[in-house]
Amino acid sequence: MKRLIKNGTIVTAADVYHADVLIEDGKIAAIGEHVSPHDAEIIDAKGCYVFPGGIDPHTHLDMPFGGTVTKDDFQSGTIAAAFGGTTTVIDFCLTNKGEPLAKAIETWHNKAKGKAVIDYGFHLMISEINDDVLSELPKVIEEEGITSFKVFMAYKNVFQADDGTLYRTLSAAKQLGALVMVHAENGDVIDYLTKQALAEGHTEPVYHALTRPPELEGEATGRACQLTQLADSQLYVVHVSCAQAVEKIAEARNKGLNVWGETCPQYLVLDQSYLEKPNFEGAKYVWSPPLREKWHQEVLWNALKNGQLQTLGSDQCSFDFKGQKELGRDDFTKIPNGGPIIEDRLSILFSEGVKKGRITLNQFVDITSTRIAKLFGLFPKKGTIAVGSDADLVIFDPNVERVISAETHHMAVDYNPFEGMKVAGEPISVLSRGEFVVRDKVFVGKPGYGQYLKREKYGKYAVLNENEKLTI
Repeated sequence: MKRLIKNGTIVTAADVYHADVLIEDGKIAAIGEHVSPHDAEIIDAKGCYVFPGGIDPHTHLDMPFGGTVTKDDFQSGTIAAAFGGTTTVIDFCLTNKGEPLAKAIETWHNKAKGKAVIDYGFHLMISEINDDVLSELPKVIEEEGITSFKVFMAYKNVFQADDGTLYRTLSAAKQLGALVMVHAENGDVIDYLTKQALAEGHTEPVYHALTRPPELEGEATGRACQLTQLADSQLYVVHVSCAQAVEKIAEARNKGLNVWGETCPQYLVLDQSYLEKPNFEGAKYVWSPPLREKWHQEVLWNALKNGQLQTLGSDQCSFDFKGQKELGRDDFTKIPNGGPIIEDRLSILFSEGVKKGRITLNQFVDITSTRIAKLFGLFPKKGTIAVGSDADLVIFDPNVERVISAETHHMAVDYNPFEGMKVAGEPISVLSRGEFVVRDKVFVGKPGYGQYLKREKYGKYAVLNENEKLTI
């Protein structure tokens, strides 16, 4: 079926212009001012922006953690993502030591199959490096199209890998054309500080932050950057939350290293004081890295503006307050880490970023879609509005205002960390490969419509431009 989006303002990472977009067979077939096929359904986008569909590079759907499982699976999670203007997610496939990587990948395929309403891909966790793992990696890339590997530097005795594993993963990724992602916190010191806090009787949620100080995120980020330089490889630092980590990423990029940084909406608008809410309400804001003191927010905004950080993920990892977060009522270390963020990622960045003059419209698109597509082997299929690209499109009203609330969100979880926050701008309709998933703010998609994406190797479009080498 042909569809023609008329009267909208097209926004890409490079341009802002008025034009119509013709969609045919799931692709963008034509862009112009006088495109008028007689047999196309007309979609009026007057007064709205037309963005490329958002790409969320950081989600945890249907993920086991801390004796429970995230509340949002690939159905509810991708529905919520679509309402928020996201048309592609890349989820983290967890692995188990001593088991074939293929077994973990099959498990994640089964989690998504028949449920996802938008397209999706996987990152692969690397918890150990040995001959068996190294022998599987080429197949993972060539057959599964998984071209990004995640290494945890925290969660001691759970997910944490040692520096040798990280270095060998970086070395393998260099040879294979993959991008290495790190959760950068010093897990060994966090483990010590956590045990010390509990021994002193500190069990409240705020101690989750106090035992994971920003210095430990900065240290781990710097260490990962140095290992990347030694391996002559490429690194993507997930969920950057503080000035100390931004500084290390900026230093590495100024040296010309292929180091990239992602932050998340929660770190841009929430702060450590939320963890101090009474009656255990602070548990709603327990995730890792933790929320920081408020002054870090402007550092993160400036880093997005200046290109020291390049992307915005959600780190979607939702647990109910009742029954799940409450597992840690008497011990902050037992509070499941994570929050429901996937639905409000674009709205918060637009409202707090574009509307308040912190970033431009083009930067908004680059940060939420285009740069992610380039880094993770999806461009130009995804991440832009161009002839031949997938018709993943968001019709976005920049003038409507709404209040974020658990009463109106589409996630399965029982609270929203941004409860009561007023935002300007909202996705009205969202199309994935030319088909409506959300139309006039009503879900019209189908579970199982989302396709698995085999991604290209790192490097074709992910380049460090000269003008991105900025002094700090």
